[in-house]
Amino acid sequence: MDLTGTLLIAMPGMGDPRFEHSVVFLCSHGDDGAMGLIINKPAQDVRLKDLFSQLEIDAVSADVDAPVFYGGPVEGARGFVLHTPEYASKLYTMDVLDAFAMTATLDVLEDIARGEGPERSLMMLGYAGWGPGQLEGEIAMNGWLTCDASPELVFDLPESEKWAASLKELGVDPISLSAAAGRA
Repeated sequence: MDLTGTLLIAMPGMGDPRFEHSVVFLCSHGDDGAMGLIINKPAQDVRLKDLFSQLEIDAVSADVDAPVFYGGPVEGARGFVLHTPEYASKLYTMDVLDAFAMTATLDVLEDIARGEGPERSLMMLGYAGWGPGQLEGEIAMNGWLTCDASPELVFDLPESEKWAASLKELGVDPISLSAAAGRA
């Protein structure tokens, strides 16, 4: 089972407050584990202009008030940009299926500041990571649902709507979910 390029939707009652009502875009998933970015939790009091200022990048043509997202609990000071695939860094960009890419090098921020970056993007600090078999175990214990990712859901919806919209992609009404997990 390779879930690369899909969304993980946190089930109510997951037990880890860092992931409560989270939607995670999986950048990679395989036998060695998984890596993803939370796409619906803005970081507290951090905007793109704050990163540009800290990194001494002059923003000429970027939406400097764009939010920076809490990408996950691992390496919280490291930046990641999830974006549309027409952009590729001169250093390294990871292609994620056909509709997404991820870049974690400084040049993507410099290109965004100059208006030469990706058409659509989300800036993250930190990421979510799972060891071999860990994510599969969490899915088996009803911690996560999965659905296909679309650029519209990832980039266009307000973050407050992404969790419910992801569930609706599966035909699930968020009100009908129980916080208690179980097995029949």
